[in-house]
Amino acid sequence: MKKLILMFSVSLSLLLGWTPARPVFAGLASRSVLDAKREAENKGYVFFSIRDEVVAHAKREGRLRVIANMEPATIKAATQAFSRKYPFINLHVQEITGADERSILEIKSGRASDWDIVHPRADFYSEVLPYLWKVDLRGMAEHGILQIPPPMIDPKNRNIAAFYTRAEMISYNKNLVPPHQVPKAWEDFLKPEFKGKKFAADIIPTEVACLVPAWGLEKTLEFARKLAAQQPLWVRGGSRTLTAMMTGEIPMMFGPAFHTVRRAQSKDRAGVLQYVAAEPVPVRFHAEQAILATSSNPHAALLWMEWMASAESQKLADEHEPLGSSYYFSGGAVEQEIRSKKLSWVSWEHHNSLAQWQSAVFEAYGFPKVGK
Repeated sequence: MKKLILMFSVSLSLLLGWTPARPVFAGLASRSVLDAKREAENKGYVFFSIRDEVVAHAKREGRLRVIANMEPATIKAATQAFSRKYPFINLHVQEITGADERSILEIKSGRASDWDIVHPRADFYSEVLPYLWKVDLRGMAEHGILQIPPPMIDPKNRNIAAFYTRAEMISYNKNLVPPHQVPKAWEDFLKPEFKGKKFAADIIPTEVACLVPAWGLEKTLEFARKLAAQQPLWVRGGSRTLTAMMTGEIPMMFGPAFHTVRRAQSKDRAGVLQYVAAEPVPVRFHAEQAILATSSNPHAALLWMEWMASAESQKLADEHEPLGSSYYFSGGAVEQEIRSKKLSWVSWEHHNSLAQWQSAVFEAYGFPKVGK
């Protein structure tokens, strides 16, 4: 009976002149998904309505090359975990530092064609956009086709996602700063007792610039001028400064990142390094990723983007970054640390403005203006 039904189906197909153009994938897209697909395509975006289709194409591609702003230990663990989940994809991930402009220049010159996923830095955001695959990550996430929390994805440039969150703290050596003097708010650094190299401040003022969403630009710049008048010890980078704090060379630091402080604490045998999450907590996106328009393996890249948002990936970020997961990963280290705090969020709306704010604060400090 089954053979007769099959023969009838094939005969009917031939009679009607129909042949399948692509494999038949499990599941049917709902009306709302089809409407979203139509809307995305009208705006020039690619939209997959069935996840099985993405997986099928990824299997044929079988390869993936990623440039990521992640710690080496995280990259190693993530590569192993992703390869276990998708053994049919040959994955290579290369670290890129925040200051490395080479990949941006390669993208703009067309020499990055060997890569599938790149790191679109905030200060080069608008310049990189034309070179990215216009795929509607946000729409597919909102409709559950890709399992990514939608807030991780830029709602305007819907093909860019950020998988980690950075929050800035106040850190101090408990043996050098008496309990009653420990700052509880950012404005406490302006007190007379903290004038004259009593704390370190980074010359790249990310933490101060991240206060703009909560304070506004004018208040932030006025605060920056007053902070510079306190004559802090100007430094570059949190890791070295926190090491100096552990040895007693520096009593306190303004605004190191939460994950940097916790990493230093793991090496602090004397237990002198402490931190305060002052409000509003400056918070920003980190580990932005997007798929190049020239990607040879775009469907494998979609599976990587989805996996980066998974609980498995986020737990690895907390373990190896360390404590560098996304605020949108419920129960993660970052979300738990700041869940009840007032935040100064450099949201997707402000994401492209952060570099301009940093430059303005740098000038407010009294340093000469520098180019990009």
